[in-house]
This record gives sequence, C-alpha cells and structure tokens, in this order.
Amino acid sequence: MSKRIFVTATNTDIGKTYTSKLLIKEFTSRGLRVGAIKLIETGVVDFAPDAEALLSCVKELNPEFKDVEVKDVVPITYTLPAAPYVSSNVLPLDLELLNRAVQKLEKLCDVLIIEGAGGLYVPIDEEYMMIDMIEHFRATTLLVTHCSLGCINDTILSERALNDKNIKYLTAFNCRDSDESFKDVSEPYFRNTREKVLKTGADIDTICDVLYNL
Repeated sequence: MSKRIFVTATNTDIGKTYTSKLLIKEFTSRGLRVGAIKLIETGVVDFAPDAEALLSCVKELNPEFKDVEVKDVVPITYTLPAAPYVSSNVLPLDLELLNRAVQKLEKLCDVLIIEGAGGLYVPIDEEYMMIDMIEHFRATTLLVTHCSLGCINDTILSERALNDKNIKYLTAFNCRDSDESFKDVSEPYFRNTREKVLKTGADIDTICDVLYNL
C-alpha cells in the first residue's frame, strides 16, 4: 500500500488542489512516484476542473499514469455545485467504488494524494461526512486553512474535529496575495500557540517531511 495523504481544508475554495499539486511536485523531486485522486467532485458538467488539474500534473511527473483517465481520478461526480449529499439527491455513497479506485491508483505510486471535497463536515450521504473518508482510508491528513480574517476560528474548529477522532494531521496556511493583513491580524496568535506556522508556498519541503513521517 502506498503512503496515503488526505488533503482537506477548513472550507471550500481554500486551495486544496493548488496544495495537492505542490505536494505532487515536491514528493516527485525526492524520487518518489506520486499519484492523486479526487474522491468526489461536484459542479461537473462536461469538465471536472480539480480532477483534470491533478491528472495533468501527475501525468507530467509519473509515467505510470500514462493510461489513467479522468474518470479514474474522480470516480464520483455530480452536476450541482453543492455538498454531495445535496448534489446526489441523497444517493447512498458507493464506498466500494471509491475503494476500487484508490486500490487501482496506489499500485502506480509510492505516495497517493487523496483530495477531499469542501471541508471536514461536508455531508456525503445520510451516513458519511467527508471526515469519515479520512478514517476509512487510514490516511495521514493535511489540513489546508486560509489566511484571511476568521482563520483563527476556522482553523481551531477543524483541528478540534480531527483531534476528536484521533486523526494524525498537519496544518498549513495557504496565504494569497490579498491576505496581506494575516501577519498583523491572525499570525501572531498562531505563532504564540504553536511551534511553527507552515505556509503552503514557502514551506512545502517541511510539510512533505512531516506528512511522510506521520
């Protein structure tokens, strides 16, 4: 079994796919074969943007994925851009489909990046939330959080959810150009309450080190 790293976030549009691509490139630079899967993607009509971006990145770096198609990388898609629970009209999750997809792709890699949809408590069906997929696939977790106002609350809530389920995780901040206030408004709290504030762009090497050894 490959090393499984589940990329989740404090909410939607935080930068999971961007961060997943950074992980793919960094792990590849270390001589590892890297693969990626997006378990569920909503808002898909003719094009699955997240899955397409992941597959394109992997194919450039891992020859083992030359015959892999988008449907292999995103086994479940829905048209409505909403939580899978809503997009599927409360269709029960086909967990075996996801199991087969993960098992197929991890044969082609040493590290498999598993990207979630939305945040930890996005409902998938009447039984499962996205956080349950982390437990099911026994994956090390990267929590990607934002750097805009409110990130303290959002980050703590997500970290507590992971702690409550005893999930091994690392938190990384995905700061954008518009987040200039972070260093004055929110970063002081994090610097005073944790050993290090890791940022996706500047610290991807350290992030990969920690994740691989968790």
